[in-house]
Amino acid sequence: MIERFIAYRKASGSWNEPCYGLNIKLFDHYCADNYPSGAALSQEMADVWCAKRDTETNRSHYTRTMAVRTFIAYLRHRALTEVMIPSALKPEAKTYIPYAFGEDELIRFFRVCDSIRPYLGRRASVIRKFMIPVFFRLLYSTGMRTTEARLLRREDVDLNCGVVNIQKSKGYDQHYIVMHDSMTRLMARYDGAIDELQPCRTYFFQSEKGNNAYYSRDWVQDNFQILWKETNGAEAAPVAYDLRHHYAITNINNWIDDGFAFNDKFQYLSKSMGHRSIEATRYYYSIVPRLADTLIEKTEAGFNAIVPEVPDDEE
Repeated sequence: MIERFIAYRKASGSWNEPCYGLNIKLFDHYCADNYPSGAALSQEMADVWCAKRDTETNRSHYTRTMAVRTFIAYLRHRALTEVMIPSALKPEAKTYIPYAFGEDELIRFFRVCDSIRPYLGRRASVIRKFMIPVFFRLLYSTGMRTTEARLLRREDVDLNCGVVNIQKSKGYDQHYIVMHDSMTRLMARYDGAIDELQPCRTYFFQSEKGNNAYYSRDWVQDNFQILWKETNGAEAAPVAYDLRHHYAITNINNWIDDGFAFNDKFQYLSKSMGHRSIEATRYYYSIVPRLADTLIEKTEAGFNAIVPEVPDDEE
């Protein structure tokens, strides 16, 4: 049944191997070790596995049990089990504050990306030299999720129109991104150069391991951290995903003077970033630097004209 479930999720394009794959295997091993004579899935198997552990937060518990809860839902929908789906704990609210990049920091970062030297001319090292400057510039200039860039197929990049078709995303929502003309030209140059080293590749940023291999999350973060520390030191600790936050914040800051056009541009930003609802994009209001000060600066004069200050003797 697990094999059928995995095949179904992969066929529907909604399988996350690093998360789902690992935990469904651990659940399978747990059942084999503790219920060797079990002929069918039981409520006890599910409940014991899905019970919150002392070392878990609500969020880590939610992530660990997601595959099993989805598996049971799959079985129940097909009348293959009567086991009830264990309840999911509500994840704690996120408190992460994105890193606020300085312009000088970004200039130094991309300069060191461009300065990568292949080690002894090795093929993997040459591929890294070509790939790194383009990969991180794509994140910076489009607000693309790191996972979207990693799983981006070559056939989904239209280098003539400069449009990227995102089919593998958070929540598996398809959406489109229009690249800046300079980014489109950079992508085209990279595509031509890398094609000599990786002909007939499947992924736009393909691992040197083969035509059906894409890079891991660790590859993205490890390369970002190495290059960042090399040029900006180890005190600050941004992650590659912060480039997405920077993209959103920079756009919003640039629209402060746009009046009625602000709302339209905000809608476009939401769609381009692959958000399911405008509410997800409004989150960036809370992290835009000096947004509250900017709003006061733009509106205080008009507000004071409507609601004058109260004299001290009338307070």
